[in-house]
Formats: sequence, structure tokens, C-alpha cells
Amino acid sequence: MRRTRQMKLGSICLLALVAALATETLTGCSKATSERAPLVPVRTTEVQIIDTGVGNTYSANIQPYQQVDLAFKSNGYLASIRQVRDADGHIRNIDQGDYVTKGTVLATVQQDDFRQKLAQAKAQLNKAQADHERANLSFGRISALYAVGAATKPDYDDTNAQAQSTAAAVDAAKAQVTEAQIALDYCQLKAPFDSWVLKRNVDVGTLVGPATNGFTLADTRSVKAVFGVPDTAISRVKPGSSQSVTTEALSGSFSGHVTSISAAADPKSRVYSVEVRIDNPKNLLKAGMIASITIGVGQSIGRVTVVPLTAVIRSSSNPNGFAVYLTEGTGNTVRVHTQDVTLGDTYGNMIAALSGVNPKDRVVTTGTNMIKDGDQVRIIP
Repeated sequence: MRRTRQMKLGSICLLALVAALATETLTGCSKATSERAPLVPVRTTEVQIIDTGVGNTYSANIQPYQQVDLAFKSNGYLASIRQVRDADGHIRNIDQGDYVTKGTVLATVQQDDFRQKLAQAKAQLNKAQADHERANLSFGRISALYAVGAATKPDYDDTNAQAQSTAAAVDAAKAQVTEAQIALDYCQLKAPFDSWVLKRNVDVGTLVGPATNGFTLADTRSVKAVFGVPDTAISRVKPGSSQSVTTEALSGSFSGHVTSISAAADPKSRVYSVEVRIDNPKNLLKAGMIASITIGVGQSIGRVTVVPLTAVIRSSSNPNGFAVYLTEGTGNTVRVHTQDVTLGDTYGNMIAALSGVNPKDRVVTTGTNMIKDGDQVRIIP
């Protein structure tokens, strides 16, 4: 009896130990899974107060007004690349940063096969022309005999048909010569306009074809400043209107004109793309420079609280309203929650927040489409 009771107690203890170990194992797995779950990286910024009463200033990107990718049309191995002399006198392949004029041969594909095809096409043309000359002579003789009744009508028709057939053969041979000559000319990749080399993607010995992009060229005698304008300010931008453009890299300002306004807003940034064309004869403005453009003159209404346009999201509680993600806590790992806001006028890349947020609050500006209310996130610089 005592032994039976001891066995029961031992079984109960064993079951309890197994259950405890299982619970600990599951808890450990749960913790490991939780620890392995990556946090969404976001960027944040403080809610600001700005002074109004000046024109809305937008950040723009300087781009070449004309830029092309030059691809080869003839297949083959690259035989040569244009050679230039650098600042210290050494000869090298043309590369990014070099200036080329219209018609400059940038690279050449091996031409042996194409020259042979051209020679064959010319030989066929010579043969076709000789055949046509013989046919014309025969037709001339038969025509003279037929005119005096010394030749039959079938003989006249046969020689006439032969002359016409050989004439068509000459035309076909000429077309083949032209085609072969064009293919030979396409072995040379030429600059279509005066431009700067932005990129070179090939070297001597590279096997190229119609899909091979050899060079990227840009004409910067005119450039365009591209920037985004929200819908609340797009009415103040008119095609052809003059705009002043400034850069941090260069002193003074540059004058340009609005040449393009996108018909639809970007679905992510919710702004319209505007292009301002600027004459750049001295090549002072470089592709990739950051510029500033001021649009219109706002009314003087004092100081307003603003948030970046990229921080604004649709409100989950009000289909017609807007909200932002506010951060809670300090450090690199924080929790976010949505906060409905009332929006006002735009000021460049910022928009007035009339209610819902206070200065010094931090709002999420990047990554808003990957998080939801209550999520824990990781702040990145």
C-alpha cells in the first residue's frame, strides 16, 4: 500500500516537472520569437513653429534638360574607345566628366564582318547590273527586229520581261548595299549632341548588342529644377511664369521659366511635380545640385505650428480627416500612436497643424505606410 502511494506521488511529481519544463520551453520560444521580430525603422522630426509672411520656399533638384542612354545597334566585340588626354598629359579612355561635341565617335565595334557583308552586297550589285545590261541589249535588238517584222511577238515579250526582271534585281542589290553600309556605320557609336559624359558602361573587348547601354550623355546647356508643390499651392504656379532659383553651392540666383506641371499628384508624396527650365551656358549648375525656389507671397499671419507634408496620413476615425503618428518615450525604440490633426495652409514642404499637436512633439515622417497605431518602432537618423 505504501509502495503504491509512493508510486502515485512520484508520477504526480514527474508530470508536474514535465509541465513546468514545457511551460518554460514555450515561454522561452515565445520570448525568442518576440525578440527576433524586427522593429520597423522610421524617421521622426519635431513639430515646429515658423514665421509666415514670405513666399513658400521649396527644395528642388537640378537635372539635365536633355539626357540619353546610347545603345549599340550592331553586334560584336568592342574594338576601340575614344582616347582623350587628361590634365597631367596621360592618354586614357573617355569617361564620365568629359565633354564631347555632336558627332564625336565614342566607341567602335569590330568591323571586319560588316565590311565583308558590304563587299558581298556590292559584288551582287555588280552582277545584277551586268545582267541588266545584257538584258537591255537583247531587248534592244529584238525590239529593232520586231519593228520590221523580223522577230516574233513572244520573243519581244520574253526579252522585255527579262529586262524588267534584271532591273528589279539591280534595285534589290542596291538596297542590300545600303543596308550593309548602314550596319557598318552603326559600328560607330556617336554623340547625338554636344554633351557631358555621365557614365561609361563598356570597355575594349566587351561583347555589345542592341540591348547594351554604352554611354549616358547629358546636355547641360539648359537644366531643369524639379520640385514638388501641394494641391493647395499649385494654383499659384503657371506655365511660362518666371521663377528665381538659388543654390547653396553657388552665389547669386538664376532665372528660369516654368515649363511643365504634372497632371496628377504623386500617390506617395501627394505633391505635383513642377519643372523650371534654366539657361546654363557656362555650365555652373551641375546635375544633382539642390536648389531652392520661392513661389508666391503669402499673407502675414504671424507664427504657425507646422509638420512635414510627409508626416500627414489619413485619419482612421474620420474618412475625410487627417492624422499624424506621434512618438511616446525617448531613445531609439519608442511606441507610436495616431493623433488627428486639423490642417491649414502649406509653407513649402510643411503644412500648418491648427490643432492636435504641440511644438516639440515628435512625428513620424518616413515609414508611415508600414506601421499602425500602438506599434513599437526603431528610430533611425
